[in-house]
Amino acid sequence: MKQRLLFLGPPGAGKGTQAQLLASSKGLLHLSTGDLLRAEVKAATPLGQEAEAVMARGELVSDALVLAIVRHRLERHNGGWLLDGFPRNLPQAMALDGLLAELGQAIELVVLMELEDPVLLQRLLARGRADDNAEVIRHRLEVYREQTAPLIAHYQGLGLLQPVEANGTVEEISARLRALLD
Repeated sequence: MKQRLLFLGPPGAGKGTQAQLLASSKGLLHLSTGDLLRAEVKAATPLGQEAEAVMARGELVSDALVLAIVRHRLERHNGGWLLDGFPRNLPQAMALDGLLAELGQAIELVVLMELEDPVLLQRLLARGRADDNAEVIRHRLEVYREQTAPLIAHYQGLGLLQPVEANGTVEEISARLRALLD
């Protein structure tokens, strides 16, 4: 079974849900960058304090800081892992590739969760978040595609990319993912 995974996909494709289920069932460390940042802040680590200061100013946490947090987690972990939410663009992917090569923990599989825009729009609107309206969601999907297209090409070129249809029930999608890994 593949032990070092990366999940890509548009907002609303179910990456977080599927990543949690898969990590739990296969005993993988789930590295969600948002969760990692919150955990570092809560633990008041030096990296967490730095992240908290950046977020308190309303700024985005730098790629270097996110990479430092990922490094911190992976240096202390010997088993498999699933990275969800990072990298989001090609420069981040190149930096991550370098870090993973240094740690001897190269990505074994990149899962691209694919879903048509009308379904994504419906899912995201159903979440009922105040800042989610059709126009904002369409813009987020555009930005995702612009940033992620080179990333998809990068992992495709490395022979690591595997698309997965993300339409259906949680169980149906989980079954597709498990079939890829075994």
